Amino acid sequence: MANHSSAKKAIRQTITKTLINKNRSSRIKTYIKKVLHEVTHGSKETAKAALIRAQSEIMKGVTKNILKLNTASRKISNLSQKIKNMPV
Repeated sequence: MANHSSAKKAIRQTITKTLINKNRSSRIKTYIKKVLHEVTHGSKETAKAALIRAQSEIMKGVTKNILKLNTASRKISNLSQKIKNMPV
C-alpha cells in the first residue's frame, strides 16, 4: 500500500479516471451496436442518423485517448460500408 500522500492521491486519481474511461468506452460500444441494429432491422435513413451519432462519439473517444485514430477510422469506415450495402 502507498505510504506517501502523493502516492495515495495518485491511486485515487487512477481509480476515478479508470471509471470514467470505462464509461466512455461502454458508451462508444453502445452507439456502435445501435448502428448495427439499425442496419439489420431498420431503414437506411435511420441507420445513417445512428451512424452520425456514433461517429461523433467515436471521434470524441479519440480526443479522450480511449481509441487510436486509425482504429476509430476503421470502425467508422466499416459501419459506413455496411450502411452503403444495405438494400434500399
